[in-house]
Amino acid sequence: MTLTGLDQLWVADITYIRLRAEFVYLAVILDAFSRRVIGWALDRTLEDTLTLRALRMALEQRRPAPGLVHHSDRGVQYASGDYTDLLRAQGIAISMSRKANPYDNAMAESFLKTLKYEGVYREDYRDLAEAHAGIGHFLEQVYNQKRLHSALGYRPPAEFELAVRADQTAAARSLQTASAIQESV
Repeated sequence: MTLTGLDQLWVADITYIRLRAEFVYLAVILDAFSRRVIGWALDRTLEDTLTLRALRMALEQRRPAPGLVHHSDRGVQYASGDYTDLLRAQGIAISMSRKANPYDNAMAESFLKTLKYEGVYREDYRDLAEAHAGIGHFLEQVYNQKRLHSALGYRPPAEFELAVRADQTAAARSLQTASAIQESV
């Protein structure tokens, strides 16, 4: 799939986070064009409620038009009726990796590696609340706002998205002006 803009392809995955006395699970959704984390949820459960919370966050933040593709692995959380029903209700196409092929979701896998090496492994979270605050800060304030990406012209995802939206607005204005000129002729 050749991406030309935001909200064409979202990628999703789950990982575990080790706390002092337990493991918790993080579900994330990224916009593949901008690499921005647009939805995430952290909890003690691997039930589909975890992935549904991340998906609802992404939907609330982005409100995508029908035609978006959502890609994930074949985990039961992503194949559950509640999850796929929500995707279909939003007009979102469902894409899943081929069986036993992690390379199909390489972008999400790569992001999770970055998260762990640049964020999680540098911390010693005591409990779920501390992990939620620390990971939330990393995702929203560090990764989305500050972390540079070579694929984005060495800009962070949030800055890249602002530039994309500015370009889209300028193009729309130019089209309106051209249309108005053509109508007056």
